[in-house]
This record gives sequence, structure tokens and C-alpha cells, in this order.
Amino acid sequence: MTSTLPVTPAILRTPSDLKAEAVAAIVKALNPLIADAFAVYLKTKNFHWHLSGSHFRDYHLLFDEQADQLLASTDPLAERVRKLGGTTLRSVSHVAGLQTRPDNTADVVAPLDMLLELMDDNRAIAASMRRAHEVCDEGRDYATASLLETLIDETERRTWFLFQAAQGLEHTQ
Repeated sequence: MTSTLPVTPAILRTPSDLKAEAVAAIVKALNPLIADAFAVYLKTKNFHWHLSGSHFRDYHLLFDEQADQLLASTDPLAERVRKLGGTTLRSVSHVAGLQTRPDNTADVVAPLDMLLELMDDNRAIAASMRRAHEVCDEGRDYATASLLETLIDETERRTWFLFQAAQGLEHTQ
């Protein structure tokens, strides 16, 4: 049977006691998470920059804080991929090819729609992280599983804040 494992240049293959198949599966699960973090980071900054309305200050600060958290999650995840001997994202087009969360390029988005869209994005990211955690468990990669547990908690906190901020709002521009 021919192997379909990704080819990592020899100079980048970090030695690991994990099986090559497990590493490949973990890398395959992590790279879209990193891409989604970048994509939702940019969407959150977009909403931060283009927000208007009576809750401007509160949402402006909330979106900025959440964007920082998303961006901060990318380096530990990418470094886990490298520690395992895999390769990770190289460009914006690579992000676009791996991201699972849709972009939002609308000129105007109502504040409630911003909150609900980001809440949905974060819920989906948490679900993807749980699936990646299962892959890590199967491959006996406890360090990556532990990192994901922390990131799941942070993602659930973002979802909670967005959900609570959306309570009682109406769809207005």
C-alpha cells in the first residue's frame, strides 16, 4: 500500500516518538484551526473597524480583545505542528485554502449580525477543536490535546460574551 502522508522536507522533520500516521492526522486537524483563527481574527477586526451605533464603545473594545485572543492562538498551534515535525501555513492564500469559516466582505453589517456571526464562528471553531482533540487523543499527543483544552475554554468564553452582548438587541443598521 502506498503512503499518502504529506511530504515534509527532511530539514524540517522534527524527531518525534509519535507514529507518522498520527502526526499527519494531527497536522491535518490543526492547520485548518490556524487558518480559521486567522480568518476570524480578520473578520473580528473588520467588525471592530466598521462598527457603528449606540453600543459602539463596548463592542469596539470587545471585538478588539477577541481579535487579540484569536491572533494569539495561532503561534502556539503552528509551533505544535512544527514540534511534531509537520509544516504549517505559509501565506494568505494558504489560509484561504484551509479556512472553513466564511469571510464577510459586506460594506455594512448591523451590530447584532456582527455579534451573531462571530458567535457562530467561535462555536464552529470550538467544535473543530474538539474534533482535533479526539485526533490528538487517538495519536497519544497529550501536549497538543492540553493546548486545545485551553483554547477551547478561551473560544467558549468568546462565544459566551458574544451571546450575552446580543441579548435584547434588534436588527438595526
